[in-house]
Amino acid sequence: MVGRLDAIDLAILAALQADGRMTNVELARRVGISAPPCLRRVRALEEAGVIAGYRALIDTRALGLSVVFFVFVQLDQQTEAELAAFGARVAQWKPVRECWTVSGETDFILKCVASDLDAFQKFIAELTATRNVRNVRSSLAMKAVKDEALAYVERTADHGNATHEH
Repeated sequence: MVGRLDAIDLAILAALQADGRMTNVELARRVGISAPPCLRRVRALEEAGVIAGYRALIDTRALGLSVVFFVFVQLDQQTEAELAAFGARVAQWKPVRECWTVSGETDFILKCVASDLDAFQKFIAELTATRNVRNVRSSLAMKAVKDEALAYVERTADHGNATHEH
């Protein structure tokens, strides 16, 4: 659907990423169309899967989770069954906020949080003892340089085809 998004759709996506709680009336005002077509566009973006959902951004420090760390995991075996089994295990671990499979020597990168260094060490020990895990490397995050929750959508050169609904 990305090829079919016009300037208004992109403006809707940018506005909702900046503030997903705004009313449809406010969203319509910001993107320059009336409320009914704005609501139709938002619903179409949701139905097409472009808008995958809505969630609150939580400051983990406010919950006592001040240690952020990244873990690089290499498995002994990379069969589909073993990758799926490790992925299922990761889904159960509360400290893991994100998990990505990657190419290269590392099979998985995990972004994790912990309350303190003891909790960090306990999690690393559990991870290291997990079946099929060959190697675990971890890095404590010092400071976030950029932590952008927004998706970047480049506007196409097709400026003349933007539909303006009022």
